[in-house]
Amino acid sequence: MRQYFKNIFIAIWTILVGLKLTFKHLFVRAVTIQYPDVKLKLPERARNRLYVNIDDCIGCRQCEMACPVDCITIETVKALPNEDLGVTSTGNKKRLWVTKFDIDISKCCYCGLCVYPCPTECIYMTDVYEFSEYKRHNLIYHFSNFTPEEAEMKKRQVEQFELEQKMKKAKPAEQVPVNNPESGEKKS
Repeated sequence: MRQYFKNIFIAIWTILVGLKLTFKHLFVRAVTIQYPDVKLKLPERARNRLYVNIDDCIGCRQCEMACPVDCITIETVKALPNEDLGVTSTGNKKRLWVTKFDIDISKCCYCGLCVYPCPTECIYMTDVYEFSEYKRHNLIYHFSNFTPEEAEMKKRQVEQFELEQKMKKAKPAEQVPVNNPESGEKKS
């Protein structure tokens, strides 16, 4: 008989321990976050969407080389000697036009390995974590200021300049005939 009442007491005690949390929240005001309007504060070092400040990018391609999944694509064109591209916010002189800087967020694994090697700190993780899109190609973010036509035109300008420089170097190699007053002959 004693074991019978002991089992009843243990059963009631177990139920009360289980319902302790339920009773505690029963009289507390609900704290529901209205998600689209109110968002949770993220930790300081949260890794989310990448952003590139293209004005600070020097085109070193360190982030592209560090990316383990190849989601970053960078194309650069050398600046002409008469072009001054300015300096970055960290004081580095810009020598390359960044004609293409694309990040495919659908491939990104949010490891943050691309952020640390950047010498100008122009690429960083933001606190934006919403990526819903209707079309997959909308997950490729283009950060360059160049359109594809402008990038092609810039490449042609650099090729034309390099060709002119080769022609200038080739001309001095071809010597123009010079009169030699001693022999009276023209030498080449």
